[in-house]
Amino acid sequence: MVPRLLVLLAVASGVLDVVCVTRLGGFFASVITGNLVQVGRALAAGDLRALAGGAVAVGGYAVGVGAGSHALRRAGPGWRPRSTAVATAEAALLVVVTAGWLAAGARPGYGAGLVLLGIAAAASGTQTALTLSVGVPGASTTYFTGSLTDAVRRVLAGPRRFAATRGGLGRLAGLLAGAALGGVLLEVAPAWAPAPAAALVGLVSLVALRRM
Repeated sequence: MVPRLLVLLAVASGVLDVVCVTRLGGFFASVITGNLVQVGRALAAGDLRALAGGAVAVGGYAVGVGAGSHALRRAGPGWRPRSTAVATAEAALLVVVTAGWLAAGARPGYGAGLVLLGIAAAASGTQTALTLSVGVPGASTTYFTGSLTDAVRRVLAGPRRFAATRGGLGRLAGLLAGAALGGVLLEVAPAWAPAPAAALVGLVSLVALRRM
């Protein structure tokens, strides 16, 4: 059950990141490496607006990781009732992002965009803390460089070791699918582009609440 929930979270992450990086100043909700590169570029160019966006993205993510980790600090490994509570909190943050996006007509100005970016990054940080707590070794639903690296290394090591990467590849495929979905919605129904992320994380909470 948990591996499937993690795939859903990865899909949500893909949706959210494509919305943020294409419409909120070029910053991701979760890919801190990319955000730091953008901050470096902004420093070189003296672009204060971009620097503010980078600070909000990285800072919001850090706050989310901190809050999620604090909430789960005594929960123990595995999906616990606190895990569901943290997923519900993330879903609530994403509902706020979706509502703000709708209110802005999918075209938030600079100030509103910073607020939405910060909330989205906090939601992604919360999700990262949740993923790291569920007891699946090496699991990630918000950053995937390690997952791809591990898969390639295991392919070279032999088919038996490659079989152990299925979960990571499933999450990687989920991220790609989510990004594609977000991209399509930005073209055909931009006002609803962030909505699937909120819906998917909410679905994770409901499934966990009923089955765990």
